[in-house]
Order: sequence, then C-alpha cells, then structure tokens
Amino acid sequence: MDIVLLILAFLCLIIGIIGCIVPGLPGTPIAYVGLLIAQATDRVDFSWQFLLIWGVIVVVISVLDYVVPAWGTKHYGGTKWGVWGSTIGVFIGLFFGAIGVILGPLVGAILGELIAGKQLAEALKAGWGSFIGILFGTILKLIACGLMTVALIQAIW
Repeated sequence: MDIVLLILAFLCLIIGIIGCIVPGLPGTPIAYVGLLIAQATDRVDFSWQFLLIWGVIVVVISVLDYVVPAWGTKHYGGTKWGVWGSTIGVFIGLFFGAIGVILGPLVGAILGELIAGKQLAEALKAGWGSFIGILFGTILKLIACGLMTVALIQAIW
C-alpha cells in the first residue's frame, strides 16, 4: 500500500508543479496534499511542525497569487483604478485559460489607468507592474512546489 500512496504523492507533486503554470489548477495546494498523502505511509515521517509550516506557506502563497499583480501595479505607479482593474482582470482572466491569467491583470490595469485619465505610457507602465507581479507569483509557487518535492525525496531516502 505504501508504494501506491507514494506514487499518488509524487503525482500530486508533479500536478502541483504543472498547476503553478496552468490556470485553474491550484498548484501549491495539490503539492501539499502530496505531502499529506506521503505522511500516511510508513516510509515518511514528517513532523507536525513541518506540515503545519508548509500548510501556512501554501495558504500565504495562494493568497499572494491574487494580491501580487495588484501590488505590482501599484509599485509601478498605478492608481487605485489600475489596482482594481488588475484585481478584476485576475478573476476574469481565469475564464480564458493561461493567456487570460497573464493578460487579464495586465489589460485590467491598463484599462483602469486609462479610465482614471492617465496617459497611455503611464497606463502601460502600471500594466507592466501587474505582469511582473504575475511572474513573481508563478516563480514563488514553483519554488514552493520544488522545495516540497525535495523534502519528500529526502524523507524517502
């Protein structure tokens, strides 16, 4: 039974890594489920502190994934209109696949800034900030999933 659970745990980690890039697939939570499945085996013995810390990290990363594009917009000079546009763009973008997740916040931030009366150059700068935020969130998720995978491999050997 342990072999089946470990295979399932690794599948969750692989799907989690894919989910860091593919929209609609919650990568870090799926990877965390892989750790929990592995914990159910006799071969893996994570401490409750380890699992609790990773649970908190996964929740924080999941929340940041929605917040970081808006933060990037603001950091690059966007107004509240651009931040709201970016935030709305994140959610609308989810309905349009991978390209929507990338372009949704970018277009939302640009449109928000244009509605606020900003010049196109300023609106594009705020949109760029949103895009940087999306990249940062993706990299953060990939790092977390990679570290969870390493932790499981180390626990097995």
